[in-house]
Amino acid sequence: MKLADNKATLSFSNGSPSVDLPVYQGSVGPDVVDIRKLYAQTGMFTYDPGFLSTASCQSAITYIDGDKGELLYRGYPIEQLATNCDFMETCHLLLYGNLPDAAAKAEFTGRVTNHTMVHEQMNFFLRGFRRDAHPMAILTGLVGALSAFYHDSTDINNPQHREISAIRLIAKMPTLVAMAYKYNSGQPYMYPKNNLSYAGNFLHMMFATPCEEYVVNPVIERALDRIFVLHADHEQNASTSTVRLCGSSGTNPFAAIAAGVACLWGPAHGGANEACLNMLEDIQKMGGISKVGQFMEQVKDKNSGVKLMGFGHRVYKNYDPRATLMQETCKEVLAELGLENDPLFKLAMALEKIALEDDYFVQRKLYPNVDFYSGIVQRAIGIPVNMFTGVFALARTVGWIAQLNEMIGDPEYKIGRPRQLFTGQVRRDVQPIGQR
Repeated sequence: MKLADNKATLSFSNGSPSVDLPVYQGSVGPDVVDIRKLYAQTGMFTYDPGFLSTASCQSAITYIDGDKGELLYRGYPIEQLATNCDFMETCHLLLYGNLPDAAAKAEFTGRVTNHTMVHEQMNFFLRGFRRDAHPMAILTGLVGALSAFYHDSTDINNPQHREISAIRLIAKMPTLVAMAYKYNSGQPYMYPKNNLSYAGNFLHMMFATPCEEYVVNPVIERALDRIFVLHADHEQNASTSTVRLCGSSGTNPFAAIAAGVACLWGPAHGGANEACLNMLEDIQKMGGISKVGQFMEQVKDKNSGVKLMGFGHRVYKNYDPRATLMQETCKEVLAELGLENDPLFKLAMALEKIALEDDYFVQRKLYPNVDFYSGIVQRAIGIPVNMFTGVFALARTVGWIAQLNEMIGDPEYKIGRPRQLFTGQVRRDVQPIGQR
């Protein structure tokens, strides 16, 4: 952080003395007012539900400009990364701050590949779940359980432990997600194959069976890899903040990432693409494209309770840059699989057309976001709707780890302890039960 030349002055109308607060500048984006000593100086807290105007940390990993629709990983635009780099290169970038050359990429990919298997006793752990358990419930348990198997990498304050746990989590997450799917479907687990790419190996573990050889479709492989790249990190969102807050207590990396998985499950966050596809299927049941106009009118009626999923974003006040890339991938996948006339895709296009032309949606800047298209792509690939958030968690794991490691390495970090504005009962005395 760089201290700005100017200060912020907080004045009070009740005659209390004003307070000067330092201002810090980032390399890009809004300046911040340092309020760390506010309580000591004034006896007051700030009030900011949802952290709409509060920077909870300093970070050099991901930057979002919501007004411009810009997303940067370590300074690189997401459009360039998704077009010119694969997921392993993106992981290296997020973890270490630079894009690898060919030798560094081979070394990093080799380390990840050598850790893709999970302990055989994880099979027994899975049997404790109902067969119809939601994959995210299973995944939350499996990720947290990793700490019971890898005692040599649970000290969050040890750089070597953090390094090996990072590699293990990135490597094993596809295996765990695929195991959750296979358990749900009653099929035998498929072991990872070290000769396949990261995305190709995940497809193999998801869709191969012992009955016959599974051949990875390169178009689907590229599409899945792009999904991973686009979801790898997204600044201080709810799940990332959860990982940081959980990790601030000094808990092990596996527990911190499990907390992120649990947070991601929510329909307002990682479950948004699942909710989006469920919405499209509901409209299809209502009558499909012929009912799109009626549905959108319901969305505009605040009393209807009908929500338009997959449009708008808490941060982006312009077009989500990931959505454009995901739309391209969506068209490629549907063309490869002969699904250009897929009714849900046509329905999605009809929704998008209205949203981009109707003044109600245009004025509110409710543009399609990445969830709008990623759900359609995953459905076309054959991934069940209830697995969508698990795939998201797989991709986001590297971002969570990078953010966690950055926090632990920050000399200013402290255990998270938000304050509150208390509005409950003031002190009162307990009366004996006979006098109440």
